[in-house]
Amino acid sequence: MQNEMHLNQPIDDEIDLRELGSVLWAGKKIILTVTSLFAVIAVIVVLLIPNQYQATAVVSPAQSGGTSMLGAMSSQLGGLASLAGIKVPSDEGGEAQAAMEIMQSWSFIEEFIKTNNLAAEIFAADGWDRETNKFSYDSSLYDSQQKQWVRNPPAGKTIEPTSWELYEEFSERLTVTTDKTTGMISVSIEHYSPILAQQWVNLYITTINNYMRSRKLQQANSNIEYLEAQIEKTAIAGMKEVFYQVIEEQIKNKMLAEASPEYAFVTVNPAMVPEEKSTPKRALICVLAVLLGAMLSIFAVLGMHYGRQPKSNKTPNEY
Repeated sequence: MQNEMHLNQPIDDEIDLRELGSVLWAGKKIILTVTSLFAVIAVIVVLLIPNQYQATAVVSPAQSGGTSMLGAMSSQLGGLASLAGIKVPSDEGGEAQAAMEIMQSWSFIEEFIKTNNLAAEIFAADGWDRETNKFSYDSSLYDSQQKQWVRNPPAGKTIEPTSWELYEEFSERLTVTTDKTTGMISVSIEHYSPILAQQWVNLYITTINNYMRSRKLQQANSNIEYLEAQIEKTAIAGMKEVFYQVIEEQIKNKMLAEASPEYAFVTVNPAMVPEEKSTPKRALICVLAVLLGAMLSIFAVLGMHYGRQPKSNKTPNEY
């Protein structure tokens, strides 16, 4: 008896597969209709999505491995500075690493947007006309004629986008990556306008370089003021000599920073105006939509058949 049951099992499985094929064949109209509907909807949707373009610049740390002038000075200055009671940061990639963190920070992005008046282009723009080189704006958010915000703000927000909202929107467009092999840093910005994307990337790198240079100058000036105050307080000739040597090195640091426009990052490959869109991936979206429609329609056909028929009496239905 057991042998007969084992012999019959493959036959039952084969019958189930045939039945499954029959059910799907009987419901082919539903499957084709739903799949076609998904395909048509996907085509309409992707045609309505505006193109976006990504501009990318490649930069390298301006001070690396202690080989720069500032790196050499820092290594010589460390002992004297310790005696003087001030800390001179190591140049072992420190400035570039700090710059990478700062350029992605909320405060830096907020200041960048405010200084360059980019809020509308970041938060309200929803398209770009290549022929006129002009943006289109979401009319529910921004009145481009009157140049004022008209949105109905969410609870707890203002009619103008908040600093956090602008930061989130800009962060989604900004990409900063490091090649672990070469150490090169890629800075990319994506936007509807390829021209604006290219301008923003180059402006962003210039801004972070200026910020880091200004910070270094402020630090050097603060150190010099501190050292000059210590000179006035001490009567020990040896300590005064140390202070004067440290001041001399701080002045050299200032001169180097003032003479280095590319203080944190040296541009290896400036951003160019991209000619090909980065998003949307229209072909991929359509393929995924077709696959989704086919899967859902198959599940619907099988669900209707097996949910409507008693388990002991399953027969394919004509749909």
